[in-house]
Amino acid sequence: MKIAYVLNTYPQPSHSFIRREVQALERRGFDITRLAMRRSESPLVDERDRAEAVKTGYVLDRGAFGLFVDALRQAIKAPLRTAKGLAMAWRLGRASQIGVLRHLIYLAEAAHVATRCRSDSVAHVHAHFGTNAAAVAMLSHVLGGPRYSFTVHGPEEFDAPYALSLGDKLDQAAFAIGVSEFGRSQLCRWASFATWDLLHVVHCGIEPAAFDNWKPVPQGPLRLVAIGRFVEQKGQMVLVRALRRLKDSHPDVQLTLVGDGEMRGDLEHAVAQAGLGDMVRFTGWLDQDGVQAEIDAAHALVMPSFAEGLPMVIMEAMAAARPVIATYIAGTPELVMEGQTGWLVPAGDDQALAKAIEELAATPIEDVLHMGEMGRKRVLQRHDIDSQAGKLGALFQKATR
Repeated sequence: MKIAYVLNTYPQPSHSFIRREVQALERRGFDITRLAMRRSESPLVDERDRAEAVKTGYVLDRGAFGLFVDALRQAIKAPLRTAKGLAMAWRLGRASQIGVLRHLIYLAEAAHVATRCRSDSVAHVHAHFGTNAAAVAMLSHVLGGPRYSFTVHGPEEFDAPYALSLGDKLDQAAFAIGVSEFGRSQLCRWASFATWDLLHVVHCGIEPAAFDNWKPVPQGPLRLVAIGRFVEQKGQMVLVRALRRLKDSHPDVQLTLVGDGEMRGDLEHAVAQAGLGDMVRFTGWLDQDGVQAEIDAAHALVMPSFAEGLPMVIMEAMAAARPVIATYIAGTPELVMEGQTGWLVPAGDDQALAKAIEELAATPIEDVLHMGEMGRKRVLQRHDIDSQAGKLGALFQKATR
């Protein structure tokens, strides 16, 4: 069966879970056409991402004239469908903060996607995120393309459901996916009750074999790692404030911040101002092997986010038998179990975060090892990518019968 994955930007350093899902589906015999609107602006440091980029078709590479030609051909070939597409784009644009013009561009992109799907004999379209990729998938279907589904991760979709016309996208879809039970519950808020049975949970997954040779928790002073984009919702600034509370009582604690983003300058300034230069290290973006090496070198992962879906990095740390200190938000408590696989703290509370770090530092190494082993068992049971791809593949087959 041929499936088209419609994505905004692909591949991206922070979206390796999509790559794993696509490749797991291919291992199950699905033929996947990758269609992204644009190329990543971030450097692709992982050779696996670079290989995916070669396999991906980029819609905006068509240029304005090429997309205009696609839209014109669509209008000539199917004027009634085009009129319906125009009406839908207008409605979506009126509800959106980005306006009608941007949605007319999405309509032109959808015309190209519909054409490509016809030429490739694509049976179904799947998008990731309920933002513009889902809009293009929905518009493509209106223009005569295959039925579509999409995976919602959050938190962006949950922050602006009206502006994103999330309810319309859910009600028009063949089915939709939440990456956690919490995520599915949020979809139920915006979908009509008749759509609820079409809302499913498929977890993002890891490749268990990649963690077969996990390393034991190291000896020595406490080492923490935090991984993610440097943006407000990830909460790294709260972590800096928590370390400021600990610098006198626990000066040997070491924190590695993996990632990059618009807040890097602010974080570096805050670290310097708090006198934490000897405790905090910045690495920038790392490839998958580099990220794994930093997890292996740490006693625990810290995830101080304000808003999330269900972070992949938590799964990766748990698969490497590392306890996790995370905030009690979204789908995280479905994976991180207080006192068993890690610690959960209120989002934004640097005092509670500092206390959790203190408790970790005081925990005997045998107990830290046990927590890590419990976390590894839990994540391997729930987040094997081949098992999750099997669930998604069954939904694709059901939707195309």
